[in-house]
Amino acid sequence: MTELELRASVCETGRRLWQHGLVGAAEGNISVRLDAERLLCTPSGASKGHLKPDDIVVIDLHGAVLKGGSPSSEVRMHLAAYAARPDCQAVVHAHPAMATAFALAGEEVPDNWLPEAAYVLGSVASVPFGMPGTDELPDALKPFLEDHKTFLLAHHGAVVLGNSLADAYNRMETLERVCQVIANARAIGVPKPLTNAAFQHLLSVALNGRLA
Repeated sequence: MTELELRASVCETGRRLWQHGLVGAAEGNISVRLDAERLLCTPSGASKGHLKPDDIVVIDLHGAVLKGGSPSSEVRMHLAAYAARPDCQAVVHAHPAMATAFALAGEEVPDNWLPEAAYVLGSVASVPFGMPGTDELPDALKPFLEDHKTFLLAHHGAVVLGNSLADAYNRMETLERVCQVIANARAIGVPKPLTNAAFQHLLSVALNGRLA
């Protein structure tokens, strides 16, 4: 994609997050690789549902602003993900209500109950609380980055990695959907996991440790 196309894609991703209730007010942040040395990221304090292409900030891989206003206060978390995962092309952080409720309650998201949990989400990491907008948050995230692409942030929300903006957005939407289904199933009865054979097959289809 050209830079203009990527800027438009960041705006569209923000609108989808906002329209689907995965963020509210000025919550959340989005970033995507522009090239080997630069990232596009959402600005601080802006509604993700009302972004315009000119609002998007260009930063380098150390967080220095190259063009635009102030990047999201959570940019450190994004930078940690890109540094640890060369295969990561996009990062989305949101506050989906049910997934955030899981994070608040300290509940894990089983990966062997639903096919999309095994294949799309992979093993969901439960990240200890780190103060938003500080180095505590990326420091808490770093130990989990190598082996995960979906993360619940204690008392905070969720973050996902993707091989594109569309891939990252879909992973966030799937995370919220899976959490909703699990909560509903628990209200009805005792959820039953996939058979081990089915689960292992799904794992073999998914790219182990990759952003698939």
